Amino acid sequence: MKKLRFASAVLLAVLLTAVFCPFFPASADEETVTLRICNWEEYIDLGGWEDDEVIDLESGDIFGENSLVEDFEIWYEENYGKKVKVEYSTFGTNEDLYNMLTIGDVYDLVCPSEYMIMKLMAEDMVQPLSEAFFDEEDENNYYIRGVSPYIRSIFENHEINGVSWDKCAAGYMWGITGFVYNPEVVSEEDASTWQLMQNSDYKRQITMKDNVRDTYFAAVGALKSDLLTSEEFTGADDYALRLQDEMNDVTEETVARVQDYLQDTKDNLYSFETDSGKADMITGKVVANYQWSGDAVYTMDQAEEDDYTLNFAVPKESTNIYFDGWIMLKAGIAQDPAKQQAAEAFINFISMPESVIRNMYYIGYTSAISGGEDERIFEYLDWNYGAEEDVAEDEEEVEEPDNEEDVVEENEEGAEEEEATVEYDLSYFFLGMGEHSEDYVLTVPAEQLNRQLSAQYPSEEVIRRASIMVYFDADQSEIINRMWIRVRCFNILDVPIWLWITLGVLIAGGVVFYFRRKAAKEKMYS
Repeated sequence: MKKLRFASAVLLAVLLTAVFCPFFPASADEETVTLRICNWEEYIDLGGWEDDEVIDLESGDIFGENSLVEDFEIWYEENYGKKVKVEYSTFGTNEDLYNMLTIGDVYDLVCPSEYMIMKLMAEDMVQPLSEAFFDEEDENNYYIRGVSPYIRSIFENHEINGVSWDKCAAGYMWGITGFVYNPEVVSEEDASTWQLMQNSDYKRQITMKDNVRDTYFAAVGALKSDLLTSEEFTGADDYALRLQDEMNDVTEETVARVQDYLQDTKDNLYSFETDSGKADMITGKVVANYQWSGDAVYTMDQAEEDDYTLNFAVPKESTNIYFDGWIMLKAGIAQDPAKQQAAEAFINFISMPESVIRNMYYIGYTSAISGGEDERIFEYLDWNYGAEEDVAEDEEEVEEPDNEEDVVEENEEGAEEEEATVEYDLSYFFLGMGEHSEDYVLTVPAEQLNRQLSAQYPSEEVIRRASIMVYFDADQSEIINRMWIRVRCFNILDVPIWLWITLGVLIAGGVVFYFRRKAAKEKMYS
C-alpha cells in the first residue's frame, strides 16, 4: 500500500512538472548569450599588469587587472541585465580568417583589415549595424560618440556596392606603413623612400612583408617614385583620388613591372617575413624593416629597453593607411537580436576611453577612437609623449618645422641642444582634417618626430600622402596572386633559353641511351 501511494505521488509530481515547467523562469545558462569573437593575435589587452604599470592621469588612474574580455562580460550584465559569455579566438592574417570562414567556422564578430572588410561586404557576408548603434544620445554608445572625426569621415566616404563602410563596420585600430631603421647605419633620406628595398648599400639587411597586398603596394610606390613625388602630381586638386588610383593600379603592364621588380628585389632582401622582422631589428640582424606602425612602436619600445635606438620613416612617395574594424557576420548573428545587441555592446565597450587607453598601452597600435568630449585619450598622449614640464618651461621651444628632417637646432657654439622640443599638432585626428585648436597641440621631445609618436599618430602632412588599399575583385585578386606565386616561388618564365636548350639536349640524350640499352638487351636474349 505504501509503494502504491509512493508511485502515485511520483506520478503526480511528474504531471505537475510537465504542466507547469513552461511557466517557470529559464535557468541562468539558458539566458546567457554566447558571443563568438575572432580577432588578430595579441590585439587586445589581456590584463595582468604589473604594479608599476599604472597609468596615472590627472583625471584618474587606469590599470589593466583583468582582460578586457572578462571586464566586458561584467559590464554587459551590469548595463543590460543579461549574462554574456565570450568565446574568444584569434587569426594570423586576413587570408587565414577568410579561409576559416569558407570552411565553415562560425563567428558573430570579427576584426579584419579594410580590404577584407570590403571583400566580405561585397560577398554579402556582413550584418549591417542597427539604427540604435548610431544613436548619439545613448550614453552606452561609446563608439559613435567617440570615434575620431577623421576616421569617421573615411568610413562614411568609402563604399562597396553602394553601401558605405560605416553602415557595416566600426573602426578598431588604424595606422600607416613605413620603415623601422637603425639610424647609425641607414640615413633618414635612404629610409624615406620605397626604393630602399633595392638599395645595394644595405644588401641582405632589409626585410619586407610576406603578403601580396602590402608588398605590392610598396613595389608600386618604388616604381612610380618620380610620378608620385612630382609637383604636378602632388599639387593636383584631385591629388588624393589620383594617389589612390596609382597605388592600387593592377593593369597588366603594372603587374608585370611589379613582378620583375620584386624578383630583382629578392636578391637584395634578407627575407620576406610576417612577424620575425621585429625581433630581427631588435637583435641587429637587419638594419631596416617594412612595418605596420603599431609593430614599429613595439619594436622601438623593446629596443629602447636595451639602450638601442631605432627610428621610423615614412616613404616620401606615399604610405598605406590601414584600418582594422569590427564587423558582424550574418552566419553568426543569424537575425538573433540578443546576439546583435551583445556584439554591438562589445564594440561600444572596447571604444570606452579607459578601454582604448588600455589597448593602446598594451599592444602599441592606435585606436580609431578620439574620445569625443572625454579628454582622457589626449591626456594619455601627453602622459606618454609630452616633454617633461621643467624642460618645456626652462628651454625655448622649437616650432614644428616645415621640413621634419631639420628638427634639432644648434646653439651659438654649434653644439646640438640635448632637450629640444617641438609642438606637434594632432587637431586633424580630434577635430577633422583642416581643423586646428591649441587644445590638441602637444609639446614633445624633438626626437619623437622620427620615433614612436610619429608612428602612432602621423602628422597631418604625412596623412595627406596616405592611401588605402582598395578591394580587388575576384579577377584582379587572381592576377596579383599569380604574380605573387611567381615572385615567392619558382618562375618558369625566368628560365634562360640556354638552360632550356641544355635541358632538352640532356633529355634527348637520356631517351636515346634508354632505347639503345633496351635494344641491346633484346638482342642479347634473342
